[in-house]
Amino acid sequence: MSGTTLLLNLAGAIALLLWGTHMISTALLRGFGTQLRNWMGRNLNNRWMALISGIGITGVLQSSTAVSLMATSFTAAGTLGLAPALAVMLGANIGSTLVVQLLSFDTSLAMPVTLLTGYIVFRLRDDSRFESVGCALIGLGLMLLALGLLSATLGHMEATSVFRAIMQSLEGDVIIAVVAAVLLTWICHSSVAVVLLIASLAGAGLMTPATAIALMLGANIGGALPSVMSASSPVARRLPMGNLLARLLGSLALLPCLPLIANLLARSDIGLAHWVVYLHTAFNLLLAVVFIGLTEPCARLLTYLFPQQEPPADPGMPQYLDEAGLEVANIGLSNAVREALRLADMTSLMLNQVLQLFEKPDPDTADKVRQLDHSIDLLSAAIRAYLADIGQDGLSDDDADRAQEVLMFVINLEHAGDILGNLAQLAVRRTRRGERFSSFELIQIQAMHLALLDSLNLAITAFLREDVSAAKALIGHKETVRKLEASASREHFRKLQNDKTAWAESGDIFQRVLRDYRRVHHHIAALGYTVLERNTASAQAA
Repeated sequence: MSGTTLLLNLAGAIALLLWGTHMISTALLRGFGTQLRNWMGRNLNNRWMALISGIGITGVLQSSTAVSLMATSFTAAGTLGLAPALAVMLGANIGSTLVVQLLSFDTSLAMPVTLLTGYIVFRLRDDSRFESVGCALIGLGLMLLALGLLSATLGHMEATSVFRAIMQSLEGDVIIAVVAAVLLTWICHSSVAVVLLIASLAGAGLMTPATAIALMLGANIGGALPSVMSASSPVARRLPMGNLLARLLGSLALLPCLPLIANLLARSDIGLAHWVVYLHTAFNLLLAVVFIGLTEPCARLLTYLFPQQEPPADPGMPQYLDEAGLEVANIGLSNAVREALRLADMTSLMLNQVLQLFEKPDPDTADKVRQLDHSIDLLSAAIRAYLADIGQDGLSDDDADRAQEVLMFVINLEHAGDILGNLAQLAVRRTRRGERFSSFELIQIQAMHLALLDSLNLAITAFLREDVSAAKALIGHKETVRKLEASASREHFRKLQNDKTAWAESGDIFQRVLRDYRRVHHHIAALGYTVLERNTASAQAA
């Protein structure tokens, strides 16, 4: 077999291994990511519980990178403390070694069984959870198949002079070996795949024990890099940097001991491939033992090194739409929800500013309203674009429904902001003519304003907690607002009839204010219907 053919076979086997890992993590996150995210957010404030949870979740997802992205999202949001999040990552590192342990055994019989089971589960029924489990099992079967192909290819490569020359170039220079493994793991985004590759090379007799251990340490360092690179803010960078520093310090402490460890392994009857896997596990267990008691001081140090950035000058610039969230659907949805709540805060502030314009006209207030209108449009466009990019590998039914809710929430608030901008123009127009709203008009406007604020609070509650009772109360407020508008309109016409000196155009502006306030409420109340529709659909499906 030619060298080119061997390289193609090797690259294909590695690609299949990475694709199997990707299938498992994305399938399970698509089907059960929301439940995992909610559970992690509620139950990981104890560092020992966080450590065990990190082990278990990584064992299920077979990707410490996916766990890192989830934990980073919670830490940046403030729902998970940095200290327990560091404990989660220590557990995730151990969990990834257990995956390597499992896949290092003879899995020739398990591969076809896993593929067949995954296909049966996938086709069992039209349910996203069954599809996710089926895809995960197929991904596991592909990983087992890739390991078999990898082992067969390495057996042929052992005899080639070029490959032996490459391996020999790493001998005696552990720093180069570590750097090479770091780069390879960063490119592959999977320490599991790289450690299995190193174990296969070591089992084929293509490297000495010292080189194998150096490569294993490099794979551990490189496995922490993808999360660091994907973090887009100092706060989001704290957790992955803490994980990277722990692995880096552990590797630096172990490097001087490589000759001693290599001599011990040379006398052992156990194969070098198994030793690579065992040392990989022992290294991460040792890190967990050393750093589990240091999570609090490490958290303080990382907070000092990566302080909170000042918010952007323009509130319309997104703060939480990390690109890393696009890879994991439920994290991306959480980021979009956080920005949607900022949009709701800006709408509430805009409502108050418009009322101030009616009560006490001021050019500065009018400028603030215009800026808020611009910011709402800008942030709304950013959220809509972000939602369109979430879940390139598909969304579960629940996540797709939630994405639709977020989209409708954002669109309706954007429309409400546009109408409030028109209201501000009406207030400015009347001020320029030297007129003021009468005490009667201001009382009616204030009543409408309070009703809108109450409805907006209900809309946020219904949206954030998917609260059916809040959604029903929100829709019920439509009748309250209608009655307020009708009563104010009738009373206003009666006053115009009694006061023949009143300007018709002034009365028209007040009527337009009432109408526009009701239009704003229409968009706010529409947020309740999406929650009720989803609840009805869930009840029918059950």
